[in-house]
Amino acid sequence: MAIDDNLPAHFASVQERFPKVMEALEELGKAARQQGPLENKTGHLIQLAAAAAIQSEGAVHSHVHRAMTAGATPAEIYHAVLLLVSTIGFPRVAAALSWVDDVLAKQHEADRPRG
Repeated sequence: MAIDDNLPAHFASVQERFPKVMEALEELGKAARQQGPLENKTGHLIQLAAAAAIQSEGAVHSHVHRAMTAGATPAEIYHAVLLLVSTIGFPRVAAALSWVDDVLAKQHEADRPRG
């Protein structure tokens, strides 16, 4: 399994130290996505919502990236998190929104022309 240079340091470390486990995890995710009719983007928005619900900052970051790669817009990403407010409560949603902001701010910075 190739190591992605854009991964958070801890995730990359786990991937490097336990490659067989991480490969199996990736294959499990692929199998789950292939099992049903949902589009890849929708799947990542669902996983983003689940990550927000369990307060996993790293998973929120990951699924924001993955959802964007699958074609999700920032508005769709924010909406997926905001929809949780009546389910998981405002404090958890606010925390998850700050993690979304982390990723989108870095993306915006990366997209900004250098001069």
